[in-house]
Amino acid sequence: MKWIYSVSVSVPKPLREEWLSWMQRTHIPDVMATGFFQDFRMQELLEPVPYPDMFTFNVQYYCASREAYDQYQTKAAPRLQQDVKDKFGEKIQSFRTLLRRL
Repeated sequence: MKWIYSVSVSVPKPLREEWLSWMQRTHIPDVMATGFFQDFRMQELLEPVPYPDMFTFNVQYYCASREAYDQYQTKAAPRLQQDVKDKFGEKIQSFRTLLRRL
């Protein structure tokens, strides 16, 4: 699990519980069901606070190869990212990165 797809999301304070519940019950299970990732971790960013009126979270999805990540981006990511847009629109802010563990 050398490859880490990291998604950081800032959520307005009034949407915190709705977003968190949806992520845990729907979105993360949907991402994991694609079969491209072996595990995940979810964290809440505590410091520094990038936006005082928002909570910021980070989800890291672990995959065994760059090829698995690339296939996810091609075959599944567009649909799953659209699901997020359909549910929360422009209310949340996302930042995605690919990391490699050394």
